[in-house]
Amino acid sequence: MTVRFHAAYAPLLVLAGVVGLLAVFLGAPPAWLLIWVGLLLPLLALVARWSPVRSGAVAASLGVSAVAVWPVPLMWGKASWLEACGAAAFWAVPALGALAAGGYLRRQASRMRQAVRDGRRDQQLELARDLHDFVAHDVSAIVVQAQAARFVADTDPEQAVRALERIEAAGLGALASMDRTVHALREAAGARSASVPGTSELPELVERFEGGVLEADPAAARELSREADTTAYRVAVEALTNVRRHAPGAAVVRVRLHRVAEGIELSVANSAPARGAGGLRGLGLRRRSGTGLAGLRGRVEAAGGTLRAGASADGGWRVRAVFPAQEHILG
Repeated sequence: MTVRFHAAYAPLLVLAGVVGLLAVFLGAPPAWLLIWVGLLLPLLALVARWSPVRSGAVAASLGVSAVAVWPVPLMWGKASWLEACGAAAFWAVPALGALAAGGYLRRQASRMRQAVRDGRRDQQLELARDLHDFVAHDVSAIVVQAQAARFVADTDPEQAVRALERIEAAGLGALASMDRTVHALREAAGARSASVPGTSELPELVERFEGGVLEADPAAARELSREADTTAYRVAVEALTNVRRHAPGAAVVRVRLHRVAEGIELSVANSAPARGAGGLRGLGLRRRSGTGLAGLRGRVEAAGGTLRAGASADGGWRVRAVFPAQEHILG
């Protein structure tokens, strides 16, 4: 209904312009003509703001012409053609000003719509990254545990049962992550209103990781900003996922969250993998998807921190992210 109403502005302006011009040439009183011009100016602005481009351009041309030439017939025989042209140019100024005002509002509305579209696209990309970072960790765990269970099923059924239990836990974790993402997609206010995991969930994350050891300082975690807290958890998820993919033979993976001189440090370090289990060279830093550690680097830097990854002295791999303490941010 609103679109149809807006589409009527151009025909209404054409009708008003034609009727007004006929009244001008038929000798209507100047007072009535001024009232008619006063009605045409807001119509010009409305056409420039709402009407389709083609019909709006035709109607606007007629409207500007009507406003510009209305005093010309009144000046016949009383002024020179130069004075008549000057009067037409004078009255064309408010008509063009009305078009400019409507065009400005139209442009601003177009920019706002584009900003909304960009925001929605960024939100969708953010949710896609969340789905990858959080679900990929649990899916990788399911794959590794299933492979382990297959190898020990005949010789050690008890270990196979434990592997199945870990597969169940990882599957439930993946479902929970997917539920959070779907909930964020359904939220009218956007993903910000959905629950976003942070460092408070590190114990549960590390507990699901075989060989994982967590050393977390609660006081240090409280000094992280909300953005840094979420990013730190994301770094831990991605680092643990890459350990499962590239170093399944690592016996120990140590996750630490503590205070250092530079701020708050989150580090994920694994021991050297067992011989023949695969190495860690180039871990996650050259992945084509852009959602691994290389993709996290920009997010960490956006939160004011730094991200480093490289081989450790014992032959393993270490990922280290340092974020500024919240007191430094506020200061």
